Amino acid sequence: MTATTDPVARPAPRIAQLDIIRGLAVMGILVANLPAFALPAAAYFSPLAWGGTGVADRIAWFVTFVLVEGKMRGLFSMLFGASMLLVMDRAAAGGRSPAAVHLARMAALFAIGLVHLYLIWWGDILAHYALVGTVALAFARARIRLLLFVSGVLLLIDLVLATSVAAMLVATPSPATGSMVAAVVRGFGVPPQAELIAEVDAYRTSFVTATRFRLAHAGTPLDGLYVFGLQTLSAMLLGMAAFRSGFLTGGWSRATYRRIALIALGTTLPLYTLLAWHSMAGGFGYRRIFLASIVLGPVLRPVTTVGYAALALAAVRGDGRWSARIAAVGRAAFSNYIGTSLAMLLLFTGAHRFGTLSRAQLYVLAPPIWAFMLWWSPWWLHHFGQGPLERVWRSIADAPWQMRTRRN
Repeated sequence: MTATTDPVARPAPRIAQLDIIRGLAVMGILVANLPAFALPAAAYFSPLAWGGTGVADRIAWFVTFVLVEGKMRGLFSMLFGASMLLVMDRAAAGGRSPAAVHLARMAALFAIGLVHLYLIWWGDILAHYALVGTVALAFARARIRLLLFVSGVLLLIDLVLATSVAAMLVATPSPATGSMVAAVVRGFGVPPQAELIAEVDAYRTSFVTATRFRLAHAGTPLDGLYVFGLQTLSAMLLGMAAFRSGFLTGGWSRATYRRIALIALGTTLPLYTLLAWHSMAGGFGYRRIFLASIVLGPVLRPVTTVGYAALALAAVRGDGRWSARIAAVGRAAFSNYIGTSLAMLLLFTGAHRFGTLSRAQLYVLAPPIWAFMLWWSPWWLHHFGQGPLERVWRSIADAPWQMRTRRN
């Protein structure tokens, strides 16, 4: 087989706009995940669980809830849907089966996600994306209007389900131990102090102890499907529509991007501010946290993520020095995502710092990590062409095609 028909030939040229948005998203995901790296799981939503409730900690929670929580995941999910179509289009252009290439990538991503989930960090999203991305394959050839319609319907179904759970929280002030309502209360409120201390001790003691605790409590990727599956699929379909329309690839005018960003963010961020104030005014009660983060927040999220994407496309020049560095972070987003988890594992478990920093103190870590991402990503890509984990993922997913090439 000649080089021109080699199914594992060098990657096609990148789309700078997608890489820039992806780079900004992975940098934002770091901010969203810092409490989950360094504090007990319940503290991700509730400041009362761990991390302090001083003025600085409340401000940190308020700002991150309004600007970051869920939005970076939503943006990353949109980009996942767009990238899925991009990979499939390139596979078809290279004479390969788009569906087979996509499914091979999802299988490899699922395997890597399981390693991440059980050996590195309980908050893995990769295995979840692999499962939802497999379902999204059914919409790969759908028209833009259908993608937008189904995306909206999924969001509506998610709202109805979340509202029913919220109603149960209101109707059940003292849920029975072991019930679904009790699990929701623990996840968005304050678990018993003994359980919080046991979690802190496990993650602060050693890698072996932390792994054992993670294996016992991290659950399975199916758990994420129950909670976020509809939201993730909705965002992926939205990203597919945004890709097909040219929105995510810079095909619209800069003035249009500015107008969309102004309308989207000018509408939703004030509403997020009201939700944050409502939670704080209620003393971070679990019902208010659930309402803000699970019921109403996801309804606003697609508009916010579209606004963030439009803002990035309007503000960042594709040929600028900093945009090139941000694009490099996006090209190595997989490596940056897993690399951040490894760094946080070393810091908070390896250095026995888990649960020792306040919520406000955690965000001091973000700027130096961003600086490292912006330095190492272009350096590595200049020398090696692909991020290290991107290469591993590609190699695993392309293995069947390599075997077929050898047989031919």
